[in-house]
Amino acid sequence: MDIEQLKETPARIKQEVGKVIIGQEAVVDKCLIAIFTGNHGLIEGVPGVAKTLLVRTLARVLGCEFARIQFTPDLMPADITGTHVFNLKENRFSLVKGPVFTTFLLGDEINRAPAKTQSALLQAMQERTVTIDRVTHRLSDNFTVFATQNPIEYEGTYPLPEAQKDRFMLKIIMDHPPCEDELALAQRMLGAESPEDTLKTGGVNQVIDDDGPALFRKYLMSVHVKDDLVGYIVDIVRKTRTYESVLAGAGPRATQALLLASRALAAIYGRNFVTPDDIKEMAAPVLAHRLVLRPEYEIEGLSADEVVSGLLKKIPAPR
Repeated sequence: MDIEQLKETPARIKQEVGKVIIGQEAVVDKCLIAIFTGNHGLIEGVPGVAKTLLVRTLARVLGCEFARIQFTPDLMPADITGTHVFNLKENRFSLVKGPVFTTFLLGDEINRAPAKTQSALLQAMQERTVTIDRVTHRLSDNFTVFATQNPIEYEGTYPLPEAQKDRFMLKIIMDHPPCEDELALAQRMLGAESPEDTLKTGGVNQVIDDDGPALFRKYLMSVHVKDDLVGYIVDIVRKTRTYESVLAGAGPRATQALLLASRALAAIYGRNFVTPDDIKEMAAPVLAHRLVLRPEYEIEGLSADEVVSGLLKKIPAPR
């Protein structure tokens, strides 16, 4: 693909995704940012807002393999990575690969499983490799984890370890659709064009192949970020470490994530330069899930998103 085709790619992808997912444009943008920067996304939303359907649709449109894991308290690490099983016909052990050997992996309700099982994804997310019985296996360069959480039901769940949350580039909030979008969905369900049927019957076209995300990552290198904007990003992340309501702020990985996310957002919007508004828009999705608030402020009901919003007001943006 040439530069013009790459510029048009996000719009074409969103057009195809829109055949299944009604509305949720900002959510789709954030998912594309995670994919195109080679990172991972944590999707938080109540049941029934099409989190799983969104990732399945993205896999279809981007021509990628898809696998899903339903996390439960009895799930073991080997259920994710795979294990060796003795093959009686061949008289040797053969590797039975787990669902992690895919391109797009949906970890449904990831906080249902204990930390030991959650950590089975750490090596895959960070290094795109999996080690089974001391043998390391390479995953796809486009391997992307989308994990989901239910924000209103915490009974019997295990909070994600801080090290694992830090490896999710973005926390993507998926709310209920607006009234007009929900009405459009209801009307489609009366006919033969329901979202599930559209996906099953091939009503969604593939836009790019496996090489597409890698090409877009190279294209992102041409999106210009001025030095004062890089300094602005560093100031924002460093401010989280000294903010009065924050017990533990974001680390250097968050600085890299905010820079990459802002660059990708500019490219999705069709620009070859980053603006302060791009950085502000991506600050909460990149930073909020990485912050540990002081207990006294949590008791008062302060949220991490409110903290990010407050510190952005205290740091002057470059002009």
